[in-house]
Amino acid sequence: MGETKIYGHRGCMGIYPENTMISFKKAIEQGVDGLEIDVHMTKDGEIVVIHDEKLDRTTDGMGYIKDLSLSEIKECSAGAKFSNFTLYHESWKLERVPTLQEVMELLLPYDIELNIELKTYLVEYEGIEEKVLNIVKQYGNNRNVIYSSFHLPTLIRLKKLDPTSKIAFLLEYQIPHPNDYIKTFDMEGLHISKRIILMGNHYLKDLNGSIRVWTVNDQEEMMQLLDLGVDAIISDYPERALHIRNARKIYN
Repeated sequence: MGETKIYGHRGCMGIYPENTMISFKKAIEQGVDGLEIDVHMTKDGEIVVIHDEKLDRTTDGMGYIKDLSLSEIKECSAGAKFSNFTLYHESWKLERVPTLQEVMELLLPYDIELNIELKTYLVEYEGIEEKVLNIVKQYGNNRNVIYSSFHLPTLIRLKKLDPTSKIAFLLEYQIPHPNDYIKTFDMEGLHISKRIILMGNHYLKDLNGSIRVWTVNDQEEMMQLLDLGVDAIISDYPERALHIRNARKIYN
């Protein structure tokens, strides 16, 4: 069993504006093993990295991603709304919603994994799977990319379009016979809410895929999950998780 990896959740969204280039850069500087990002599709078929279906919460713009063009989305600041953050700087106002291509290009010099979550359970983005796969193929540089979604048909479509793609089902609740899902749909793993794992870690015992756990910000919980040897911990504070993992290496 390999060492538990630490993934930055939307970059390091605990201290920087989520899903922005600065947040990704800082997570990389902190030494993350991977990044977790979210994608949606614009009105003109571009793939953008943002968590919500709408601009309203994380930018100073409004409206659904599906109803706006990339150029309209690029007019909004993706950092201005985070002025309550301790590290806030005026320059954050210049942050924009990145495209998937921009994020892939940022990652080119770094050997880190990428978890792309396709946000397809509220809005059906026709053809999003093919577009995402094409961008990764073009700019991925053979990076280890894991595609995740709460929406199973999205994962099935990805696998159909590219049988070599690594898919992981996002779980907020326990499902019966998880190994049956992994085997039937040829999944690389499961991305499981920490609640499920910490509630009863017997759930982990016989799982036949990579187990990545989200979203883990509490130090005690990080320690528990490191003890359980999960494949990855996804955290808003990756630096905290890296510090705990690396300190344990010294003392063990």
